[in-house]
Amino acid sequence: MIKVLIVDDQHLIRQGLRTLLELEPDLEIIGEAENGQEALNLIRELQPDVVLMDMRMPIMDGVAATREIHKNFVKVKVLVLTTFDDHEYVTAALQNGAMGYLLKDTPSEELAVAIRAVYKGYTQLGPGIVKKLLTQFPANSTTPETLPPPNLAELTPREKDVLKLIASGANNREIAQQLYISEGTVKNHVTNILNRLNLRDRTQAAIFANSYLSYLGDTSE
Repeated sequence: MIKVLIVDDQHLIRQGLRTLLELEPDLEIIGEAENGQEALNLIRELQPDVVLMDMRMPIMDGVAATREIHKNFVKVKVLVLTTFDDHEYVTAALQNGAMGYLLKDTPSEELAVAIRAVYKGYTQLGPGIVKKLLTQFPANSTTPETLPPPNLAELTPREKDVLKLIASGANNREIAQQLYISEGTVKNHVTNILNRLNLRDRTQAAIFANSYLSYLGDTSE
């Protein structure tokens, strides 16, 4: 059972999320908080696995709360859930330890999938969020006009396919469907990509791929 704490300053939002997520047999909503400070107090008491974190809240906002959680509760995963797709919030949340960022209009079944993925340690970014995030990195921020790093050449054609789809914001299921391979195979490819390119997670992989997209070429089989 995955223990979930909901943090949002709007009571109706919290209740709506609770109602939807309680339908999932493997998710347990163990508490609610209306600001970041209250969330920190509840985390000490309840020890959730995943925190659904709003961004704009009184007393302590979601970015500050995420920073404190990442520093003091290393096993707790934060999934940001907000109505705002402002790139500054995306960047700040991820830089301060959030494992994912979704908009509040995300369908409940997709939100449940994201909670499970974050719980397992996978980064989750909603549709359009990756493109918004990538705008924060100038096209030449990782010197794409020069030759790409040598380890890029170590990727197989299929791994390059996967990397390009990561850059587009596709999740493992979508990548598997587009490439006609299993999700397990996709996970193996992602692991290989991160290891070979010395990247921490899918977000870094997306940024890397965007910078060197021209070097990935048309690798589809």
